[in-house]
Amino acid sequence: MTAMTELTLLAIESSCDETGAAVMRVRYDDTDTSAPAIPEVEVLADVVASSMEQHARFGGVVPEIASRAHLEALQPVVSEARAQAAAKLGIDTFIPDAVAATVGPGLAGALLVGSAGAKAYAAAWGVPFYGINHLGGHVAVGALDGADLSNAVALLVSGGHTQLLRVQGVGRPMEELGSTLDDAAGEAYDKVSRLLGLGYPGGPIIDKLAKQGNRKAIAFPRAMMRQQDARHDFSFSGLKTAVARYVEAAEKEGREYSVEDVCASFQEAVCDVLTKKAVRAAQDVGATTLLLGGGVAANSRLRELAAARATSAGITLHVPPIKLCTDNGVMIGAAAAYLIAAGVKPSGYACPTDPSMPVEDPVMQ
Repeated sequence: MTAMTELTLLAIESSCDETGAAVMRVRYDDTDTSAPAIPEVEVLADVVASSMEQHARFGGVVPEIASRAHLEALQPVVSEARAQAAAKLGIDTFIPDAVAATVGPGLAGALLVGSAGAKAYAAAWGVPFYGINHLGGHVAVGALDGADLSNAVALLVSGGHTQLLRVQGVGRPMEELGSTLDDAAGEAYDKVSRLLGLGYPGGPIIDKLAKQGNRKAIAFPRAMMRQQDARHDFSFSGLKTAVARYVEAAEKEGREYSVEDVCASFQEAVCDVLTKKAVRAAQDVGATTLLLGGGVAANSRLRELAAARATSAGITLHVPPIKLCTDNGVMIGAAAAYLIAAGVKPSGYACPTDPSMPVEDPVMQ
């Protein structure tokens, strides 16, 4: 019978405007050293508090407000996660065997709040601390339901990130194939939504209205798609400007326009470029799996178009459950579970944060 190592893990996420805490039970075989162990991960608790409403009147995330919100939410969120875990385990008080937290990339103040709190918990309990790469977490969560990420390309799309990453196993260093040169895709959604007076966050609102519009009504530009452009990079600031000019021209001429058509045409331009470049990147590196991650991965048109193009190219598309696409503690716990099973040493209580943490570093050492 194979000997299994079992441990529990508290994971904290605080890179932007969500304060997440998750508790996981991790089991893995550490007797076979011929290959990294693949852990069995059970989620015992998943609690998330969002400060989204506090940012709504500003039309985007305000770093200082996010940091203060994390300070207020961290202890209650962790306490609730511990209580849920204790109830599932049938014990009075839950203390984990290890603590993990996002240490980058992200908002500087937000990262400091979450990581400092996590290290304080770890030190008080006398357990090891792991500083996890936020982007690695978005990839790792895709493996929880069995996705093979040994030869994959990840398209991570959110309000802060738009990147194509080469993935050759969870917990291993990733390679950035391309990224946005200006606005992130989610940021473009928020800015267009504000321009149209639709509110914040823009993604869900535009997605809903787009279903009622004609995606071919307005020929908005597709940037970085010429032969001489970088194959895997993105740009969305020009598209945002094109939407603004269209609306301004219509208002100046006293011409009525369909907000639904604007939303549908804008969304089609974004999703067209994202999916074409993602499938192209997978083909360029010979990847067999395309993983979608980040908040924008919840977009219905992005999922639909990615599925169609991946199928046409003979590539397996994997999209985590919508709840796990946005920022949460489970993704950080998943990344930590794979790193621990692989024998990676803890980061230590002196582990710093890095708002620009590179994708090549899955854990801060």
